[in-house]
Amino acid sequence: MSNQWKVICKVTDIPVLGSRVVNRADKPNVAIFRNSEDKVFALLDRCPHKGGPLSQGIVFGERVACPLHNWSIGLDNGCAAAPDEGCTRTFSVKVESGDVYLDVVELNAPVSEAAAA
Repeated sequence: MSNQWKVICKVTDIPVLGSRVVNRADKPNVAIFRNSEDKVFALLDRCPHKGGPLSQGIVFGERVACPLHNWSIGLDNGCAAAPDEGCTRTFSVKVESGDVYLDVVELNAPVSEAAAA
């Protein structure tokens, strides 16, 4: 995590129990999620199973269900719930005064680094 942050949106721009997609040039998108407690999380918008768009999944508690095969992915760690296995990349999120920030270095990391993280 760096000290460089980019304002992405307002917390209120993310639907409760929903998501918002951050498009990145030449890289997979990032999905920003908001749960019922207004906690905000960011994951690579790709399920570790078959690459399904997590941003289109159903948020419950601190998890999202992949819309393709219903894998349950932790919003805090990006990992699938057992018996499923695999993790998707997480991104550092900061919320201040209602604004949602993502780490610039993480957003700009090459895909190979993002996949390895």
